[in-house]
Amino acid sequence: MITQPQATPVPDPYEERLRVQTARLLAYRDDGPLVTLVGRRMGRGLPPVPAALAALLAVIAMAVAGMLEDGPVLIVPSLVMVALVLPTAPRDHLGKLDWLVPPLIRGTEFLIIVLVTLAAGAPKWLAFVLIYVIGYHTYDTVYRTRQSIWPPEWVFRAGLGWELRLLLIGAGAALGVLTWVLGALTLYLGVMFAVESVTSWVRLDKQSATARASAEAEADLEASPEEALEQATGEAEPA
Repeated sequence: MITQPQATPVPDPYEERLRVQTARLLAYRDDGPLVTLVGRRMGRGLPPVPAALAALLAVIAMAVAGMLEDGPVLIVPSLVMVALVLPTAPRDHLGKLDWLVPPLIRGTEFLIIVLVTLAAGAPKWLAFVLIYVIGYHTYDTVYRTRQSIWPPEWVFRAGLGWELRLLLIGAGAALGVLTWVLGALTLYLGVMFAVESVTSWVRLDKQSATARASAEAEADLEASPEEALEQATGEAEPA
């Protein structure tokens, strides 16, 4: 019996664009293992933009009100951020303003790091280096996805995500060991992000070089003897 070959289904361009947009925004959020474990099991979740904006405004309000003083209260901004933003993870992030969610999350994360560091009296330069490391990771993620090169999933888990980073910083400040926490986070994340990024780009360059060499080899095999002679000698065969 002769069977007809099965046609490969062609993905709908609109649905594919939405899928890529969602994947990019979720990658830019930089969610960690806690969000992956808990947030995706919370049903529909909260609208991402209002929740992320509320978290930012709440942190600003605490700072303006003078609530952030050295002591256990310094874990509160991290808890507020996690409580408001973690439930937004299940959303598809396809709203007109949902592109604001990643910068709101990153801005609030950086603001909490700065405010908690100042309140706890930890070294400011250490907080700056940590912010730089996280910023580099964010830039690397954006640059890769713009070229349809996706970072491996384990990077986001190993990077702890914004939620675990903030909880560790808040707990360290509340317990009076923020300097050690900042130092450990900066060293760990800096080495991990740098090594993964460099090895990934080197591997990509090698794969690109191999692909180019294979394409050139196939072109040489398909070339006629006259074309091969011309490429080898740089002179065309006389007619």
